[in-house]
Amino acid sequence: MKIKKQSGPPEDLIYFDEDLPLSQSQVEDVIEIFHTPLTGSYNWDYTVADNRIKKLYELGKELNWNGSIDLNWDYTHPADKRILETDDELPHETLEAYNKLTEEEKILFDRHDVAELMSQFLHGEQGALLVASQLASCAPTYNAKLYAASQTFDEARHVEVFNRYLQEKIGIHYPINPSLKSLLDKILTDERWDLKFIGMQIIIEGLALAAFSMMKSISKDPLLKQLLHYVIRDEARHVTFGINYLEDFIKTLSQEEINERAEFAYEACVISRERLINTKAQQRFLNMSEEEAREFQLNTGSFEMFRNFLFSRVIPNLSRIGLLTDEVRPKFEALGLLEYENAPDDFECDWAEMRKPLEEFEKIPV
Repeated sequence: MKIKKQSGPPEDLIYFDEDLPLSQSQVEDVIEIFHTPLTGSYNWDYTVADNRIKKLYELGKELNWNGSIDLNWDYTHPADKRILETDDELPHETLEAYNKLTEEEKILFDRHDVAELMSQFLHGEQGALLVASQLASCAPTYNAKLYAASQTFDEARHVEVFNRYLQEKIGIHYPINPSLKSLLDKILTDERWDLKFIGMQIIIEGLALAAFSMMKSISKDPLLKQLLHYVIRDEARHVTFGINYLEDFIKTLSQEEINERAEFAYEACVISRERLINTKAQQRFLNMSEEEAREFQLNTGSFEMFRNFLFSRVIPNLSRIGLLTDEVRPKFEALGLLEYENAPDDFECDWAEMRKPLEEFEKIPV
């Protein structure tokens, strides 16, 4: 085992090929150390409250899936077909620089575009894995500890399948988006367990649901659709857990404490809306600067679709738990996000729908 410590995440792309040696002596783990003033808690009351958290925990046990055998890894998307396609044009297809690419270059751009976005999924799921493991230690109640432990296993499975898809089907890892990294750092290193809940269960999981749903809707790779569909089902439970757990707890805080958490949620939404823009593939293939690629994406229909997916879930959930305070409402209004306030929140869920058996490979809904 080789462990290499460094002060930040890698900045370069990592390529994988079929002949990559994977023996234990040849694998090098590259790590970055972070420090956290985490305060854990024992819980000595093992009474099992028959509430929504317990039902979500039981549901998670029922719906555990095995990333190695339940996904159709035998399928490989044709090398001459793009993974991301829609009935309409993708945003970059309107650009002169894109239309000057050869068909082979367009396929290569597609693979890099997918790799860059899915690499953020991978990095984000590792962050979720670390946060969920913290929540198992610091969540104060028995049911929440059990659920956080089950979510930790879910997140480990998500890391596993995203990493396998990237390595085996694409062959490329992109580095983490700096804004995503800063958001994860803030959640991981904050000592307040409820802020971890807010940051992960409401913001990051909402972000994940939006990004996964958008990619699933435009992917032509049935393996990728199946993978995302299974992960989305897990993430929906995680968001419902956060809403149900936080609603009552937030009411116990002082107004000053509530305002602090509302401000954090607002800042996380700003990052999600304005800064989590992936530009490296576009810079590489379309001769754009980082700022040009960012501005282009901010004004596309696909970004508007992502924005709608994201904030139609996050904003009503923040309202439900009491974090759309008078102090932050004008800030959200200035971003044009209060239009989502009255959308359905994730407190109530369709238990029958969530209990449905996992769909088979050929039957994944669009």
